[in-house]
Amino acid sequence: MLSRSQIAVLYMVGSVVCFSTMDILVKYLDNFPVPQLLFMRFFFGLIPIFFLIPKNKIFTFYKTKRPILHAFRAISGAIAIIALFIALRNLPLADVISLTFAGPIFVTIFSIIFLSEKVGAKRWSAVFIGFIGMLFIIQPAFVEMNLYYIFPIIFCIGFSFVAISIRSLSKTEPNYLIAFYFTVLVLFLSLLTLPMGWETPSKFELFLFVVLGLSGGVANLLLTQSYRLADASLVSPIKYLSLLFALFFGFYIWNEIPKPMMLFGALLVIISSLIIFRRETSLNKQVIPPRS
Repeated sequence: MLSRSQIAVLYMVGSVVCFSTMDILVKYLDNFPVPQLLFMRFFFGLIPIFFLIPKNKIFTFYKTKRPILHAFRAISGAIAIIALFIALRNLPLADVISLTFAGPIFVTIFSIIFLSEKVGAKRWSAVFIGFIGMLFIIQPAFVEMNLYYIFPIIFCIGFSFVAISIRSLSKTEPNYLIAFYFTVLVLFLSLLTLPMGWETPSKFELFLFVVLGLSGGVANLLLTQSYRLADASLVSPIKYLSLLFALFFGFYIWNEIPKPMMLFGALLVIISSLIIFRRETSLNKQVIPPRS
């Protein structure tokens, strides 16, 4: 029999595989408009959520007293994911994934601003290290004037507001309800953007869209379950395997060769987010993983 910790590790590995699959497909399906990708991600991503709803609440699970905060979480998440999709389309895969690891850095900063949290020397040091790492990663933005590097930063900022809202929602709302309203509201928002463009997919491309949506939905559920079963300090480092996936598939599919400065910057960002995770765990704070 596997222990709770071992099961949590397997959940995290599964989450990394699913998120990596979603990222690769978003980049691969580059002939489709981003709004269409967003719609497909959340249309098919809605399916796994229904397996989490308790049978005795199947007709009442949707009731909530916090619709405004759910809407704020959904809008923030939608902005973050749109920015992520645009970045994946236009930047090396490993660069984008490395920058998403900076999410906890921005959560720390915005927690100080909006939640009046007190941050000690360790977390301030982590924030500083993380920003130095980000500068190494986004160097092409200054050298080559590649403005697409702003989009992973937008993702991190949007994720920060998602994390702050989840910290509040989780005090009164079950995980399946948070996931349900997020998915449904973003799906509705994506419908509003569909007039911006739609390409009819082939049968194979439709299959890839199904895989993309299910991968994104299942990844979030596995991630949540992993953090529920084990301490964040145990499972959090596993998510950095996604960088190895990005390096491998970025080179194998798109011939992307990582630059030494990017790898060094990614290392600094990973160290920074690990310090923040460990510190927040020691303070018994809820850890919000940097993906949506």
